[in-house]
Amino acid sequence: MCGIVGCVTAGDEAPRILISSLKRLEYRGYDSAGLAILGDGEIETMREVGKLANLENSLGDKSIGGSTGLGHTRWATHGRPTEVNAHPHRDGSGRIVVVHNGIIENYRELRAELREKGHVFASDTDSEVIAHLVQSNFDGDLTDAVAQSIRRLKGAYAIGVMHADRPELIVGARKDCPLVVGLGEGANFLASDVTAVMDQTNRVVYLGDEEIATIRRETLEIRKLSGEAVDYTPTTISWSLAQAERGGYPHFMLKEIHEQPTVVSDTLLGRLDEDKGEIRLEELAIDDEILKGIKRVNIIACGTSWHAGHVAKFYIEQLARIPVDVDYASELRYRDPVLEEGGLVIAISQSGETADTIAAMRMAAKAGCKVVGVCNVIGSTIVREADGTIMTHAGPEIGVASTKAFVSQLVALLLFSLKLGRVRGVLSEGDIRKHCQRLRQLPHAVEAALQSEAHVREVALKYVSAQDFLFIGRGVNYPIALEGALKLKEISYIHAEGYPAGELKHGPIALLDEKLPVVAICTESTIYDKIVTNVEEARVRDAKMIVIASAGDDAIQEVADDVIYVPRMDELLSPIVNVVPLQLLSYFVARERGCDVDQPRNLAKSVTVE
Repeated sequence: MCGIVGCVTAGDEAPRILISSLKRLEYRGYDSAGLAILGDGEIETMREVGKLANLENSLGDKSIGGSTGLGHTRWATHGRPTEVNAHPHRDGSGRIVVVHNGIIENYRELRAELREKGHVFASDTDSEVIAHLVQSNFDGDLTDAVAQSIRRLKGAYAIGVMHADRPELIVGARKDCPLVVGLGEGANFLASDVTAVMDQTNRVVYLGDEEIATIRRETLEIRKLSGEAVDYTPTTISWSLAQAERGGYPHFMLKEIHEQPTVVSDTLLGRLDEDKGEIRLEELAIDDEILKGIKRVNIIACGTSWHAGHVAKFYIEQLARIPVDVDYASELRYRDPVLEEGGLVIAISQSGETADTIAAMRMAAKAGCKVVGVCNVIGSTIVREADGTIMTHAGPEIGVASTKAFVSQLVALLLFSLKLGRVRGVLSEGDIRKHCQRLRQLPHAVEAALQSEAHVREVALKYVSAQDFLFIGRGVNYPIALEGALKLKEISYIHAEGYPAGELKHGPIALLDEKLPVVAICTESTIYDKIVTNVEEARVRDAKMIVIASAGDDAIQEVADDVIYVPRMDELLSPIVNVVPLQLLSYFVARERGCDVDQPRNLAKSVTVE
C-alpha cells in the first residue's frame, strides 16, 4: 500500500517533481517518506519518519539536484516506522537503491542466503533484500539484474530500481501490485497511481504482472520476465489535475462528498436508453445469453466495497430474481467455497488492485465462473483480468475513507441489476423506462441531501465526545448502517457498530443508555413502521436517537432527539441518498475531535497486500 514515484528528466528538477508526485500518493501510506536523487554519478538519499511534510521540510534546508530519482511514501508492514526502515533502501555498495510496495514472503530465506555471501543489512524490512539481490546479479545490465532478482521473489511487489552507474534510466517491475509509466515530453515517469504523474502527463502505460519496464528520458521498453518484448499502447487519462486537488475545501473528504452529484451523473452518463427501455453497459462484454443462464451470483469485496456488495444483493435478488451470496474476499479465498462453472462473480474494488479481491477473483475464474469487475481505475488488474467490467467513473478519490467511490459503486451495481433483470425477462421495457426516469432525478436528490450540511454539523457537535455509536437500518438500508459505522470509526476513532435494526433485541439492546447515540435510518420504505418501532424501543431505554428521515415526516420527531431530513426517494435508490448525511456526520465529528480526516492512522487507500 506504499506509494512509488520515479522520474528520468533533463536538468536538476527530479527532487521537485518527486515531492509533487508524492503529495498525491500520500494516501497510500504516511508512516515515512524518502527520496533518492542521482546526480554527478552519486546517489543521495533523504528519509524522514512521519508524513511527507517532514521530508519536504528537510529537503528545503539542502541543495539537492539531479535529473533521475525515486521517491516513496510508506505504509509499514515489516519493521516499525523508523528512519532506518524508510525507503529508498540501498544495497551493500551504496550504488543501488530500491523502492518497493508489497510483501516479499520469502525475504527471511533470501536474507540468510545473502548474509552467508557477506551482505550486511541495515533495516528490518523485507524490501531491503531486493536491493541486495540486484547487487548480487548486476553485471552491467540493470534491467537484466532486476529480472534475475525478481525470479527469486515470492509474494507481491511493485518496485523501482536505480543504479549510480546508470544515470540515464530507472527500472520498474510489478507482480500483484499496481505500477504505471507516465510518458512525458523529454521525460518519463514511474508511479503507483496515475494521480502521481497528472501534473506531468496524461499518457500512461499500465504494467502487467511480471513485466519489467526500462525507462529512459525519451524511450520506454517493456518486456516479460521470460524476456519477450511487450507491445504497448498508451492510455490517455481524462481526469484533470484539478480533480486530484482540494479546490478550496479544507479536506479531500469534504470535497469528494460534495462531488457526489456529479459522480452520480457521470456513472449514469450514456447508460440509460429510455426510448428502447434498455440499460447500456458497453464494457460489460458478456453476452446476454450467458447472463440469461446465470443461476447464482457471488459478490466478493473488502471494506466499503463489501457494503456496496450487500446493497447489490438486494438489487439483484429483487430486480433479477437470482440468489446472491456476498463474501469478504479475504474469507472466500480460504474457505473452499462452492463456485460452480457458469456462475457469475462480481468483484468490487475502488482501485482494482485490492490484493484479496484479486486473489478471490482468480479463484473464481479458475473454477469456470464469469467475472464482472466493478472498478474506478482503467487499466487496473481487476479491469484487465475480468471477463467484463463496469467502470464507476468517480474520478480520483484521495481521502482514505471512501465516499464518492462508494456512491458510484451503488449506482453501477443498480444499473447492472436492472440490465440483468431486463435480460432475464423479469423487467419489461416499461419497467426499465420508469427506473431510468427515477435515476435521472438521482443527482438532484444527492445535491438536495447535501443541503443538510450545516444541520449535520450542529448534530455532530452534540455528540463529539461520545465513546460509542450504534447505527441501525433495515432492508436495503441495513448495509448503509454498516457503512455509516465504518466511516465514523475510520476517521474519528470512535467505536461504532452497524446492526440490522430487527436484531436489537437479540443482544445490542443491552448496550443502550443515555450515553449511547444511536443513528437510525428511518426513511420511507415498505418496512417503515418496523424501523419506527425499533427507534421507539431504543428511545425508551434512554438512548440518544439521531434519525435519518424522509422530507415531510414530521411525526418522526416525537421519537427522535435529532432528525436529519433527506429527499423522499424510491426505496431502491434511497441508500445512495441516505449515505450522504452519514458521511457528513462522520466528517464533522472527526474534524471537531482534531483527527486527520484524509489520512486516518494505520489506514491506507489501496490495500495491495494481504
